[in-house]
Amino acid sequence: MNDAPCNDSINIRLSPREWLVALGVFVVIVVVTPALWRKAEKMETGPDYRVPYPLSNDYWVYDRHVRQMSAGAIVVVGDSVIWGEYVSRDGTLSHFLSEQTGHSFINAGVNGLYPLALEGLIKHHGRGIRNRKVLLHCNLLWLSSPERDLQAPKEQVFNHPGLIPQFSPPIPSYRAGRDTRVTRAIENRIPFLTWINHLQEAHFGQQSIPQWTVAEAEDDPEIYPNSYANPLAQIGMSVPGETADDPERGTSSSRHRPWGGSPQSLDWVPLGNSLQWQGFQRLVRQLQARGNDVYVVVGPLNQHKLTEVNRVRFLELENGAVMWLKKNGIQYWVADTLPSGSYADASHPLTRGYRELAENMLDQGSFTEWIAR
Repeated sequence: MNDAPCNDSINIRLSPREWLVALGVFVVIVVVTPALWRKAEKMETGPDYRVPYPLSNDYWVYDRHVRQMSAGAIVVVGDSVIWGEYVSRDGTLSHFLSEQTGHSFINAGVNGLYPLALEGLIKHHGRGIRNRKVLLHCNLLWLSSPERDLQAPKEQVFNHPGLIPQFSPPIPSYRAGRDTRVTRAIENRIPFLTWINHLQEAHFGQQSIPQWTVAEAEDDPEIYPNSYANPLAQIGMSVPGETADDPERGTSSSRHRPWGGSPQSLDWVPLGNSLQWQGFQRLVRQLQARGNDVYVVVGPLNQHKLTEVNRVRFLELENGAVMWLKKNGIQYWVADTLPSGSYADASHPLTRGYRELAENMLDQGSFTEWIAR
């Protein structure tokens, strides 16, 4: 009896044509899936909508939000000052501008942003913002120290690292490895990967599916409730909305109170050296290149928190920003400092502060003319 060698492995060899077919199917899945999901998944926006705080890193939702704006709406772009860190969604600047003008102002701010990240957000996930009026907030607080400007040599942990420039210009405080930088750069440019991140952020508690599967129970670290759960059952066909009664925000929140403390001296970074200011300049040019009519609001920074000498340094910085806006023909308004009791901290107004800011803006002829134009 002859014993022939037995090979249990199965080799599948594809011809060049079959490889092309397989590649074509893969490309169709990658391209078509996000488009179909956008139509199938419900996303209720409505008046005063803003990207919910738990979804601050869900750039898929931001992209959908700005795509769904009506043709005549004015989009308000900025960081957490525009989003409304200490207030409910009906206590923001966009709400009071809509209320007082009769025009539709859309809250396109995101919590935790800063100019370098805002530049990346609009570039990669704000393509729906084009050929419209854009009210852009300039928050010079991001130039108040080398650390905030991300130019301190020591590595820092900060929000939205995937949105900042990954390679150029170099950012000293950002020390991610090359593989991480390449991955983040690719994710920003491929909607399919942004959609995958959306599923994780919106339906798996900001975790990847493997992380969700082995997550411990909050009340018992020895129990893994998701070990045998079906991940597909977690995926709802609607984008989670903002909590109706957020204990962290709104007039009933313990955080919704005037700031306290003594004046401070901040280590302002000169405009010519500031990475954040450079990011803001590129953002303005980017918005204009898309056919947007940009109006910039500078401030209102809480100058009550600054010592007298430090306030002089800040005003020099502010004047430099104004000179650049004038030189480039960009309409702007330098917001008046609000009453001390209208601030929650160095830059965020309380609800009354946003109302006062909207009223002050409507007293500016350049702003009302810009709206009507």
